[in-house]
Amino acid sequence: MADQVNLDEIDDHFGSCKCGKRHLDIVIAHVLKVMIDEGITDKKANLRNACVPLVTPAYPINSVPYLPEDSLVILSDEVDKKCAEAIVNEVREVKGVLKGNLRNTVGIKDINSNPHVYELLAGCDLRCDIIQTPYGVLGINKYQHEIHIEFPKLKSPKIEILEKALEDLDKPAVLDCTCGPGTLGIVCLKAGARKVVFNDIWKPAMKTTLINLEVNGFPVKLSMDKNGLKAYGDNFEVYSMDIRELADHLDAEFDICIVDAFPGVDTTEFVEAAEKLGKKIILI
Repeated sequence: MADQVNLDEIDDHFGSCKCGKRHLDIVIAHVLKVMIDEGITDKKANLRNACVPLVTPAYPINSVPYLPEDSLVILSDEVDKKCAEAIVNEVREVKGVLKGNLRNTVGIKDINSNPHVYELLAGCDLRCDIIQTPYGVLGINKYQHEIHIEFPKLKSPKIEILEKALEDLDKPAVLDCTCGPGTLGIVCLKAGARKVVFNDIWKPAMKTTLINLEVNGFPVKLSMDKNGLKAYGDNFEVYSMDIRELADHLDAEFDICIVDAFPGVDTTEFVEAAEKLGKKIILI
């Protein structure tokens, strides 16, 4: 579609429908035009390699969408700050520009690893994933320069695995050992868990979990104790530490321990640590 458009013709209004939205291909063509104008890429470039589009809110759809203003974050490993600022200023649908490669997972694998983040060059990269679950719809927010990106699916394989584990349990106590933005632990709360402990060694993940708890109807309380700031709610607690240290800080036994590690990570030690705390280990 937009590959056949003369890029010189594209401006802020080009391709707009009556409602003011523009087709995603037109928006990416506009981004590509700015990248060419800024000397980041040449005129032989095409839409496929311009950037990775991250539409927000994100949910499974059957066709390429038409986008309103401030509904797109883009990821590219070629842009610089000047180009990123030009994209945000000139392409009204783009709310933020990230520099990075999608193949490099954002976050930290374990305590012995160096963290990896994308660089936010311009705008805001907050994105909300709309996730369907058997227990209701969740809105999971992420600042994508510091939380790993997952593309929405009609049915989440992770949630399907968790659903099967929850079927035979009545109001379980759950430990989400590597919770990321809190998705699976919040699913457990929605499913009626009597208690959920969220944990992740990556502190940005914990801050995001607190946001997502609030957004999904679970108010967060903050207080100070001898160990510092404590975050908790009526039936949940939030920690940020190595999974292998949790047994020294938690004296409860959990019905389920969820271990959702990065792809390719050896989970042997994670599972051994979880076995000290839980009756059933769910390795995702």
